[in-house]
Parts: sequence; C-alpha cells; structure tokens
Amino acid sequence: MTTVRILGAAEHSILENVAPDVFDDAPNPGLSQEFLTDPRHHLAVAIAENGLVVGMASGVHYVHPDKDPQMFINEVGVSAAYEGQGLGKRLIAALLQRASELGCTEAWTATEPENARAQALYSSAGGVKDPTPFVMFTFPIAARRSPRDA
Repeated sequence: MTTVRILGAAEHSILENVAPDVFDDAPNPGLSQEFLTDPRHHLAVAIAENGLVVGMASGVHYVHPDKDPQMFINEVGVSAAYEGQGLGKRLIAALLQRASELGCTEAWTATEPENARAQALYSSAGGVKDPTPFVMFTFPIAARRSPRDA
C-alpha cells in the first residue's frame, strides 16, 4: 500500500530515497531542508511500502493585502511505474486538505494547453478549468552581484 502524506519540517531525509522520475532533478539535501522548514511550503509525498518516494505534489500558501489566503500548487510528479493508481489525485487532495487547515479559500495551478494528462488529473481532483485564456510569463533572474560586492 502506498501512503500519501505531507512531510514535516524535520523529514528532509525522506527525500534521499526518491524514484528517479518523480522530480525534474534529484532532490538537493540543503534545498530539501530549506523547503520543508519554511512554514509556507508544503510537500505531499507518496511513499511505497519499501520507503521509496514514488510521487510528490508541492505547494505554497500565501497571503495578499486584499485576498484571503490561497494555495498555489506548483508541481505534481508520479513515477511512471506508479501511474494510473490515483496517486496524483491523492497528492492533490493532501495539499487541498492542508490548504483547508490553513484557512485558504482557494487553491490554483496552471499547466500548458497541450498537457492533456495534467488537465485530466486536475479535473478529476475537482479542479474547475478557467475559461479565461491564460498566458504565463517567466522572468529568468541571473545571479547578480550586490553593489557591496563590487
């Protein structure tokens, strides 16, 4: 049986045993610790009986001066060997439960228009597709030297 749960702040070592296709890259221990000790970051994981992490969903809750708290679901990943078992839906449900516990009034995510699998997952997890066209911009930020470093 695969267990789905939210990792706690002191559980970064669990991310040392992850199937290779769950994250985009292998988790970095320092970044894992930083992520999990930040109270606004949340990581739901699916852990197989052998202790291997076979799925994850990451999110961050945030506040804004004119809006109630919200949860942004950043990423969902499930090992190919475990696809089709409902893990993605269970991972999202875990993040939504955490969002509810935190008083969030909404959770949201986005995906590429051609990513039919992600759209099907989000719909099956209770997400409502926004009819408004959505264009995402990214802003690459190069490492910059501080004026004090000059």
